[in-house]
Amino acid sequence: MAGTYSQIYIQYVFAVKGRQNLLQLPWRTEVFKYISGIIEAKGQKSIIVNGVTDHVHVFVGLKPSMNISDLIRDIKNNSSKFINQQGWVKGKFSWQEGYGAFSYAHSQIDHVYQYISNQEEHHRKKTFKEEYLDFLKKFEIKYDDRYIFDDLE
Repeated sequence: MAGTYSQIYIQYVFAVKGRQNLLQLPWRTEVFKYISGIIEAKGQKSIIVNGVTDHVHVFVGLKPSMNISDLIRDIKNNSSKFINQQGWVKGKFSWQEGYGAFSYAHSQIDHVYQYISNQEEHHRKKTFKEEYLDFLKKFEIKYDDRYIFDDLE
């Protein structure tokens, strides 16, 4: 009997609630390691997790048996619980509702990896909002401005 073999590459992008600058160094790297562990524990492939103070990029090799929304739900729920248990922020930490999920071909892995690994440099030139809207336009995703961001403003 023949087996089924596949790998789906997904980049998730999600923000801190209100896009607050709460993901501070050096504990931010601990959060990224924790997120990578969540992905691996779910039997998926964590390629890279990185971000800046107000948002995160997660690049995953996803098996078709894993639902895209189930994985991000588990990542957000478990990582926010971890951050709150550590007491790294005043009050309660949480992620903004919603996320972006963008698919890539195997030939694009290196490019996406480099893009995500250079987030600090990238965001010296472009805001998160500009970056996120660029993703939506690049992937031709229709959106309503009213439901893109949950700002504190």
